Amino acid sequence: MKYYMGMDHGTTAISFEIIDENKEEVSYFKLNRDKLSKKEIFFKDIINDKIDIKKVKLLAMTYAMGDGISKITPIDLVKDRGIQSINGAGKVTGGGTTVYEDIMELNIPSVLIPGLHSGCEFLDDRFRASYSHCGSPEKVSLSYYAYLKTGFKNMIIADISSNTVCILVEDGKIKGAMDACVGAMGFIHGPLDLDMIRDIDSGKKTANEAFSHAGISKIASVDSQINNVKDDILEKALHNDKKGLLAIRSLVMSVIMEIYGLYGIMENKIDGIVLTGSGGCMTSPINISGMIKEKIERICPVYVLGSDSGAIGSSYIAYDIEKNKVDKIMGIDVIYK
Repeated sequence: MKYYMGMDHGTTAISFEIIDENKEEVSYFKLNRDKLSKKEIFFKDIINDKIDIKKVKLLAMTYAMGDGISKITPIDLVKDRGIQSINGAGKVTGGGTTVYEDIMELNIPSVLIPGLHSGCEFLDDRFRASYSHCGSPEKVSLSYYAYLKTGFKNMIIADISSNTVCILVEDGKIKGAMDACVGAMGFIHGPLDLDMIRDIDSGKKTANEAFSHAGISKIASVDSQINNVKDDILEKALHNDKKGLLAIRSLVMSVIMEIYGLYGIMENKIDGIVLTGSGGCMTSPINISGMIKEKIERICPVYVLGSDSGAIGSSYIAYDIEKNKVDKIMGIDVIYK
């Protein structure tokens, strides 16, 4: 049996999907980044318990911002883990670095997926000129899964979780995206408003600290440094706490604004909108997915994918690169031996 793996380097956890030659799921698992950084768990121990790693044909992985590369690249050809810096990237735990090093040590054949940034020639040049960073590498992965799952060639994908990032896809290619630092709020991260800029200028907060408190956690008065931010916000809203309810409504508002903004610049007729991420697919205990769908179904069909889309999409990227020898993914060049 041959295996293909995908990795999604998320804000609070690192997720993995393992599929076989028939694209059937073998295993899906998540590793908490704090536990990884504290060496309470180890990727190399867990993966060896699940499969024979010698049978892994390829792992497609994401790491941090991915702004040091612009093509899908074999890990042994990548410098500095494919990033320019870890500064300004939200909460840094070191858990992702530990996994990266384990993968190198285990000699698992791997490619690194780039983020969406100003160095990516496949993006619409207006996005490259306007924003240094548009989205992390897992946005490529979940976009690929959405493309394969729905068949939509022209779509907007809203990934709503700790961050919110909306991705613009036209003719099956990623053309642009709006990251949390410039667009819609997530549970933890969000764009910097005037008060936060003033806090930065006065030395009360670093820019990264402000970014890490700019999501709806600030509205719900929830400490964004704790691990259960989303649960605490939802708990408040369920108990009719005014700040909790306002936080959820504000999240929905900002996501809808971002979707409509990208819709307004599309060159092609839109096929559909895809919601994903822990917030985007949430129907319980609060129907965030339904609240968003109600406002955007007037545009086109809305499709909801699970929060595991990034890891699954990465595994499909590995599969298609190694088995089907594709040389482009969503408009992104593939370097593969």
